[in-house]
Amino acid sequence: MTKIRTRFAPSPTGRMHVGNLRTALYAYLIAKHEGGEFILRIEDTDQERYVEGAVDIIYRTLSKTGLIHDEGPDKDGGVGPYVQSERQKAGIYLEYAKKLIEKGEAYYCFCDKERLAELKTQIVEGKEITVYDKHCLSLSPEEVEEKLKAGIPYVIRQNNPTEGTTTFHDEIYGDISVDNSQLDDMILIKSDGYPTYNFANVVDDHLMGITHVVRGNEYLSSSPKYNRLYEAFGWEVPVYVHCPLITDEEHHKLSKRCGHSSYEDLIEQGFLTEAVVNFVALLGWSPAESNEEIFSLEELAKIFDYHHMSKSPAVFDYTKLKWMNGEYMKAMDDALFYEKAEPYLKQAITRKMDLHKIASMVKTRIEIFPDIPDMVDFLQELPEYDPSMYEHKKMKTTKASSLEVLKELLPLLEKQEDYSNDGLYKTLVSYAEEKGCKNGYVLWPVRTAVSGRQMTPAGATEIMELLGKEESIARIKKGIELLEQNQ
Repeated sequence: MTKIRTRFAPSPTGRMHVGNLRTALYAYLIAKHEGGEFILRIEDTDQERYVEGAVDIIYRTLSKTGLIHDEGPDKDGGVGPYVQSERQKAGIYLEYAKKLIEKGEAYYCFCDKERLAELKTQIVEGKEITVYDKHCLSLSPEEVEEKLKAGIPYVIRQNNPTEGTTTFHDEIYGDISVDNSQLDDMILIKSDGYPTYNFANVVDDHLMGITHVVRGNEYLSSSPKYNRLYEAFGWEVPVYVHCPLITDEEHHKLSKRCGHSSYEDLIEQGFLTEAVVNFVALLGWSPAESNEEIFSLEELAKIFDYHHMSKSPAVFDYTKLKWMNGEYMKAMDDALFYEKAEPYLKQAITRKMDLHKIASMVKTRIEIFPDIPDMVDFLQELPEYDPSMYEHKKMKTTKASSLEVLKELLPLLEKQEDYSNDGLYKTLVSYAEEKGCKNGYVLWPVRTAVSGRQMTPAGATEIMELLGKEESIARIKKGIELLEQNQ
């Protein structure tokens, strides 16, 4: 059996879009599931869109996500170079375009912009395209030679039939047939000597032995042209795996404007790499036998079967990503969690406090790291709060009962020496016992007074331990004052 070889061939145009990351991930998983090879190739043929530093972003993203390539510009496997501009300099694309010209499958086109502007347009799949009229196909070899010698700018076009149909097979979408009249004679080599993306891909995939081509389904409509090129060269057509579109929650294509369309956007928003990779794997694929949703990269490689990919658009559900990130945080090593949480804790708390203790309180309650400051800033400074917070049906507390409890507790807490969580809890529970009421009847007003919050990452006595005696007493006195003013 032929060894599976997949490739990820990004263009260096900026941050890695979630769709590109998914293409890389699926290509990696298809190869690794079968013990195959995953190749990185840099597609920089579109020089106008090239962004300085973008190649570094590609390397960095693949390294951080664990999608380690077996061959690439930095790891030669004998079929390099792995950068298209270097392959272009080596004359590879022109050599293969000329082979097609010899076979009558391609031809030189010398038409200038003015002539091309006069050509008819037609609508194909909702897009307006200009259909070339094969004008230069009728040039004799002598005329072509003459124009080349005169240095007239040219492109090389594919010579596609205008009648009949071309059918290609995709593993997800099945057989797709296209009328050849829609194919148009696409450009293979541009006037700057660079190959078009479509042509370079076919040549490179063949020469690099790529067996499975993974890409977004926006390339479905180009695939018949690729097939005609493979057939023209007499090469074996690879297995096509087209991934479904990724949309936002409003079912529009996930765009850069949405703020979370790239891997680096998500990391800056406080997401963990492992959670992002796990989430992206499920954008258009699900395991056959299980409803499980949390998978490591190694587990994904074991179970990934591309036949279980969906044709339907995958919705980028931000809420689900946050949930998944929270699950990864809960499972995180405490020391590593603290290391990542510390900057956010220090952003909210400048007074001397046990930040390790606070980190362990928030660990199971947050979904992303930037949730931390809002959750703990009450420890730095008591917020303004409404006295109606003291009223709690379930705890059976009212403003009056809360005032009574706080006033009775104040002298006990002023005398208290042991301000540990256990020591304080003991005092409050004994007081509740003597009073003949439930613990919540006492703990609710105390927690409200010391936090000024309805939701806190810890209970009343844990908060008091963090605040210390002086601050805890000051906050309880403030609570008494607020309740007295609202009688």
